[in-house]
Amino acid sequence: MFFLGLGSMTTLAAVAVTTATFFGMEFVAWFMHRFVLHGPLWFLHRSHHVRHPHRFERNDFFFLFYGSLSMLLIIYGAPAKDVRFWMGVGIAAYGTLYFFVHDVLIHGRLRFWRKSRSMYLRALNMAHKMHHKTTGRDGSEEFGLLWVSPKYFALAQRKPAPTRVLRQRTTTSA
Repeated sequence: MFFLGLGSMTTLAAVAVTTATFFGMEFVAWFMHRFVLHGPLWFLHRSHHVRHPHRFERNDFFFLFYGSLSMLLIIYGAPAKDVRFWMGVGIAAYGTLYFFVHDVLIHGRLRFWRKSRSMYLRALNMAHKMHHKTTGRDGSEEFGLLWVSPKYFALAQRKPAPTRVLRQRTTTSA
């Protein structure tokens, strides 16, 4: 019954399913980005590769797809806390990380987290910038989110980490 997703799971099994789903989403994201977004759904994804003054992109529809999938799995798996529930949690966790790393840190869509001293995040940012060097459907590289090619770690090591400049409050006396 467990393999059919028709029963509650042990804590260890729930953690295993959630973790496997989270990391499996990296492969799903890479595959979908490489072969679907830069393929038949380029007409939606293109908005992400060109500068524009809009707050939202057509590309944001993909968040709705994965968010809906996660929500449905959580809702239908919640009564029994079965495998569907924990898969939904894994997809939601990946989507949350994706939002903060990709949309907030890399693209600055929200301006509260601009630069990082973390070598991993700097390498990730460099890899993503390389992906955006081409504005067309073909010729891009680096389609994943979490996995970063070692060559970008080497570049991040050579590039100094940003220094944090604290703004001093100035007051004028009357």
